Amino acid sequence: MADNLKHFVIVGGGTAGWLAAATLGKALIQSGVTITLVESPTVPTIGVGEATIPPLITVLRDLGINLSDFMQKTDASLKLGIQFEDWHTVGQHYFHPFGQLGRPIDGMEFFQCWLKAKSHGEGSSLMAHSPEAQLAFAGNFVEQHTGNHPLLNQAQFALHLDAGKAAEYLKTFSIALGVNFISANVTDVSLNSDNQIIQKIVLDNGHGLEGDFFIDCSGFQSLLLGHALDAEFEDWRAFLPCDRAIAVQTCHANEDNIAPFTRAIAHRAGWSWHIPLQSRMGNGIVYASQYMSDDEALAQLTERLSGKMITSPRVIKFKTGVRKTVWKGNCLALGLAQGFIEPLESTAIHLVTKTLAVFLRYFPSNQIEPSLQERVNQLVFDEYLQIRDFLIAHYCFSERKDSRFWQWCQTDMPKPNSLHKLELRFKELGSVFVANEALFQSTSWYAVLDGMKVIPSRYNGILDRFDIEKLINSLTDGASSLARSAQQQISHRAFLDKYCPSDKEKEND
Repeated sequence: MADNLKHFVIVGGGTAGWLAAATLGKALIQSGVTITLVESPTVPTIGVGEATIPPLITVLRDLGINLSDFMQKTDASLKLGIQFEDWHTVGQHYFHPFGQLGRPIDGMEFFQCWLKAKSHGEGSSLMAHSPEAQLAFAGNFVEQHTGNHPLLNQAQFALHLDAGKAAEYLKTFSIALGVNFISANVTDVSLNSDNQIIQKIVLDNGHGLEGDFFIDCSGFQSLLLGHALDAEFEDWRAFLPCDRAIAVQTCHANEDNIAPFTRAIAHRAGWSWHIPLQSRMGNGIVYASQYMSDDEALAQLTERLSGKMITSPRVIKFKTGVRKTVWKGNCLALGLAQGFIEPLESTAIHLVTKTLAVFLRYFPSNQIEPSLQERVNQLVFDEYLQIRDFLIAHYCFSERKDSRFWQWCQTDMPKPNSLHKLELRFKELGSVFVANEALFQSTSWYAVLDGMKVIPSRYNGILDRFDIEKLINSLTDGASSLARSAQQQISHRAFLDKYCPSDKEKEND
């Protein structure tokens, strides 16, 4: 690596900063690269990203982190998906599970087989064929390779976790790898003569810190990419108007019944979340300030809490959108410094790890090749676009008419052309086509579109060659078998006690 970058400087800690330190440290330190992270002792992190999605499990394993240890240290519980309540209409709910829906039948996509059987009177719901949904509804989890059902053994999961504890865990892990840590505030950023390359950052201890490449994890301030390099921000509030959240932690109302899923409950101007960790609940309300005041949001949040508050509620203001170039000059932004899409599908940490993976795939030399930069920027921007469209689908297909917010979502919310085309194809063909590397694959779209009552006009006609009686029997028997097997698994609480015991439980043992 003689001509490669030798010193990386990460500005900002939190989950994004320490994930960057861990990922780059694991990949680069043994080849002689120096990595230094500068974290402010006075600027707090947002720290409410308590729900994740399955790619994080792969990242942790690739880093060599023991999952049980990580879960114990971060108060983590398991997440099999998200239950959406009151989104289509008040009183209606649906589930977005991780993983696949059923299995292909004679080479045909399961969703098409389900559409065919449904058109002939087969009554099983789409979620009756999801291992994650059936486990979630039973309040259970499957011990590896003991599920006695092929679909259960393939169940996908993510974590609910304490974001602050996760950052501390990754900090300890990164420093053990050899990452240098400096506690200081950045007071200035020095650029080269054409203002395209960062030469050094100046700290409040009077020292300057030079680097070959800089990672901006400074949160909404975006000190390096946004402020110093003036990277343009593309504002998406016209598509997704929610711009505020209030977060609060509470005690469990029932510690023996910890649901292995997130609840997202729509209200008249947005939605609220309820995230069960091992020892407490994470709660919050997301809303559009145009339609609901902070006081109204706080009142609505607190009146729906089921346990005693253990932290003070705090208001978080945000702007939905992304930097058009997340890598400019010798600076790559991650986390909130890069962009933010509201937390509806828990994508914040994924966008950090995905950007790092793409960056390492197109790792630059000291020359900072423009072709690599362009490729990384395009891939990250495309990831944001497809997530944006997926989130819009949760709103624009609602049939709620009980508030100005939901009326706006149905009549005035701009629908991107990419989402409009996907909707037309689905309604006409009963299929969704997405890129292979897209985060939300067709099964996720099917779950949400079916949950929001978007009905395709037909199934794939080649299925007419199938024996309909056999097809119906196959789906009916498969749903019954999956439900029985899910009911027989270990409870979520028992699984956590067995594999991720708290320090107190370990002392009692």
